[in-house]
Amino acid sequence: MSEFWKSDAVTLAAAVRTRKVSAVELAKAALQRVERLDGTLHAFCTPTPDIALREAAAVDAAIAAGDPVGTLAGVPYGIKDLICTKDVRTMSGAPAYANFVPDEDDVVVERMRAAGAVSLGKTNVPEYGYSGVGHNPVCETTTNPWDIARTSGGSSAGSGAAVAAGLCPMALGSDGGGSVRIPASFCGLVGVKASMGRVPLYPGTKDERYPGVSSWESLEHIGPMARTVRDAALMLSILTGPDDRDRMSIPAGDVDWIAAAQPRDLKGLRVAYSPDWGYAAVDPEVRRVVGEAVRVFEQDLGCIVEEAHPGFEDPYAAFWGIVAAETDLKGMRAIVAEHGGKMTPHIVDFITRNWTAEDLTNALIGRKAVVNKMWRFMRQYDILLTPTLAVPPFALHIQGVEKIDGRMVQPFQWLAFTFPMNLTGQPAASVPAGFTASGLPVGLQIVGRHLADASVIQAAAAFEAAKPWANAWPAIAQ
Repeated sequence: MSEFWKSDAVTLAAAVRTRKVSAVELAKAALQRVERLDGTLHAFCTPTPDIALREAAAVDAAIAAGDPVGTLAGVPYGIKDLICTKDVRTMSGAPAYANFVPDEDDVVVERMRAAGAVSLGKTNVPEYGYSGVGHNPVCETTTNPWDIARTSGGSSAGSGAAVAAGLCPMALGSDGGGSVRIPASFCGLVGVKASMGRVPLYPGTKDERYPGVSSWESLEHIGPMARTVRDAALMLSILTGPDDRDRMSIPAGDVDWIAAAQPRDLKGLRVAYSPDWGYAAVDPEVRRVVGEAVRVFEQDLGCIVEEAHPGFEDPYAAFWGIVAAETDLKGMRAIVAEHGGKMTPHIVDFITRNWTAEDLTNALIGRKAVVNKMWRFMRQYDILLTPTLAVPPFALHIQGVEKIDGRMVQPFQWLAFTFPMNLTGQPAASVPAGFTASGLPVGLQIVGRHLADASVIQAAAAFEAAKPWANAWPAIAQ
């Protein structure tokens, strides 16, 4: 079991079901690995070893009794700390929530438990998830397993670090502006934001004093983070499907997630490649690595690749306007009044800004412009490829780099490729494209048409088969 961390979730679940290993043995091995490495990584903000052993024992008891067990029986995983867990602290990286214990599980936690997965605990996030990094005012800073002086990305920071270092083979992340895909890119993982409504959202962070503070209803997705496309697809087969607690959730059955993850011939697939949207500053190393990955689609997979841009203008202001519109500003301003001196400064500035009705309606109009540009563009192509992020992993304790390829930029402009897909709700995944000259991971974003999730998984699986990455591990994991 000392080598369990090299196995994917599919393999581990099969070993547990066939009694080659017990779920308790697997949980103990995972907990030992967390104890050994997490003092450096700080991936878990609230470890739950007692819960892990209890859930694992229940799996073993069911198997011993001949009862059916779920498809993730005994597989250890992490839960992002913006996702509610009944009777387990959910801090959201915030002083105001440092002692908050939800009274119900999120839908996705219910579904993972029903599938037999074993929770190792809550994974670290920036305050309320309002950043693409891994530091906050209440916990130690999450580091990147590939270089502990750099960020693992965020806001699913701890989930990314945990999977990349082999603490667990999979984890739950959430993605309101790229927060699954960002750490997937920085940590060399697969991260999937399925189409809007595929994975139900409920309840989000809540408190009777400040209800709904983190609910970005039309932007937010919960999704898998894993080392392989097959594991991500397996998680999606469990997480997707409607729930009456989420009015945005949609019917299931039109995507066979497991079948989509089987490598297949992509010859003739029409592929658009946008290296910079036509306006974004991009690090030269990212351009090189992603460009090489795109050539795999053309030369090895037989796709018809064309460099093209959707043609929308930078929707940065529109994105943040919609975040404001979907934030409980009254409740958050009450939080700022009580805790503002301890909070992340850019969040305080965002919450206390004098948002006008015109700011918010301009944001809605801006999103419609992006959506209209994208559906027209995607009718010409089966998938769209971009860099996931404009830069490789950067130093800890900053919100982002301010200079990219010689251009001065705003601190969040390195996220130029992720948040537009939250505006449109299209399916998008980040997969490992390769490494910089200094050995840092770079992600390739694969975007599908509206509700065409299968095409994203198929393209990711084909690329994975052509350019495997699962055996690439950071030195700290060895």
